[in-house]
Amino acid sequence: MQFRQQALSKLQSPEEMDLPVRFARPQGWLVLIITVAVLIGAAFWAVTGTVSSTLNAPGILTHGQGSYVLQSPVAGQVTAVLAEEGQRVAANTPLLRVRTERGTTVVRSLAAGRLTTMVATIGSVVTTGADVASVERVAHRGDPLTATLYVPADNGASIPVGGSVDLSVQSVPSQQYGVLRGRVKAVGRTAQTRQRIGAYLGSSQLGEQFSKSGPPVAVLVQLDPAPHNKSGYAWSTSGGPPYAVDSMTLASGAVHLAAQHPIDWLLP
Repeated sequence: MQFRQQALSKLQSPEEMDLPVRFARPQGWLVLIITVAVLIGAAFWAVTGTVSSTLNAPGILTHGQGSYVLQSPVAGQVTAVLAEEGQRVAANTPLLRVRTERGTTVVRSLAAGRLTTMVATIGSVVTTGADVASVERVAHRGDPLTATLYVPADNGASIPVGGSVDLSVQSVPSQQYGVLRGRVKAVGRTAQTRQRIGAYLGSSQLGEQFSKSGPPVAVLVQLDPAPHNKSGYAWSTSGGPPYAVDSMTLASGAVHLAAQHPIDWLLP
């Protein structure tokens, strides 16, 4: 009761009537100004700002002309291997000698390219139609490398032609030499089956690997050239790796999608 009486008497005192009323402290004004500035900045960014995103997908470096699987035309035992993996071969180049009941047969390449896989070994027995080698088609020695990414079909429409791509190459330590630079050249319109991918790359195993999550679409990436670099291509570091990068090397790509506004305003 004593505190209540003191409070009432203070309110009734005429001396307090002419004192100015303080609506806010200086600290309160500072908080209010900051809050308004943040709101104005957020509204401006919502109208003019953009948000960029990336899409990651597995892929492989090739010369963009596909590969073919060489099959044995006869049944017999391999007596000699006449070429090594990585070697460039011309059309009709001898690759194997196979001893059959009717004599020795030479297995030759069908078209010029780079021997990427030699399945047959000396002493192995092959049957007619068995896979013995894979050859990547390369028309000329100086043909540039490209990258083929296999993107889920649902995401293919969101990839812009000309968009930048960062490629992490399996044979190149990215922490030391960075990533390979490129741009989207073309986006496939139809999903590719495991068999089609395997036939193009000359490897059924790669066909299974790139289609394990469903039939993807192929995205062709053109690598940015850099003639002064040892690899011949541009990297996120100044020089990239001090060695050339071979075709049929696995890679993973981060495709930079088109920038979007963070807020879409709905107008009546």
